[in-house]
Amino acid sequence: MRWRKVEGPTHVEDRRRRGGVAKGGAAVGGLGILGILAALLFGGGGGGFNVEDVFGQLQTQEAPAGQDLANAPDPDAELVDFMTFLDDDIQRTWTGIFASANRTYNPATFVLFTGQTQSACGGASAAVGPHYCSLDSNVYLDLEFFTTMQRQFGASGDFAQAYVVAHEYAHHVQNELGVMGQVQQLQRTSGEADRNALSVRQELQADCLAGVWAHTAASNLEPGDIEEALGAAAAVGDDRIQQATQGYVNPHKFTHGTSEQRVKWFNRGFDSGDPNNCDTFSGGI
Repeated sequence: MRWRKVEGPTHVEDRRRRGGVAKGGAAVGGLGILGILAALLFGGGGGGFNVEDVFGQLQTQEAPAGQDLANAPDPDAELVDFMTFLDDDIQRTWTGIFASANRTYNPATFVLFTGQTQSACGGASAAVGPHYCSLDSNVYLDLEFFTTMQRQFGASGDFAQAYVVAHEYAHHVQNELGVMGQVQQLQRTSGEADRNALSVRQELQADCLAGVWAHTAASNLEPGDIEEALGAAAAVGDDRIQQATQGYVNPHKFTHGTSEQRVKWFNRGFDSGDPNNCDTFSGGI
């Protein structure tokens, strides 16, 4: 992917050079009854709930907290610059899309950390993986996750990384639109099967919204970029993760969708560039 170094203010908060203390994990998001949430993306408002995402199912090695690395060379300086570019580009894109629908987009904060840090959703750790917390509107990422993603599932490349970040910002978009608030409302009266089923639909919508951003970034794409994103989407399918971690697949425990579904919905967003084609809550998925 072609990208540039961002100059000036950003929404990135780099906590990697100082330690943090995690207070515990927030619940994986997604509850409700199938088919009951059928509004178009730009038709709702309000609400939100605690989400920690699928990527946390990939186990990373936690680094020790509390180290003062302020004066040490940064081996990930270029990667941080790339993350900053993604933050800027993705949020500019959604600002424009919201404005075209006469809505206001409130930017998220992109928190980079090492090992563990504090979160309004109860803490963030490397073991959780990349995730979005609706209580503070922050996206959390330990850069070591990308090494884990490549080592465990063979998903590599800068656009695979871009897909991961775009998916997390898509959760912020859902929060801004009130999708998460509606899901939270449904969770209070749902059993496990319905909770998981609606969680899948929410995650697939985030994949579709990530594809919408990728569509807008088409002029910056290079040969193989989309294949990298699709490889990452497939790598974090519930079926592949379950097979790799427990040796068998249990569809009743799916919370994020199969590899095939994740690729399908990313492609739908990428091909159309229209968030209104990302209604995963109506009909089949």
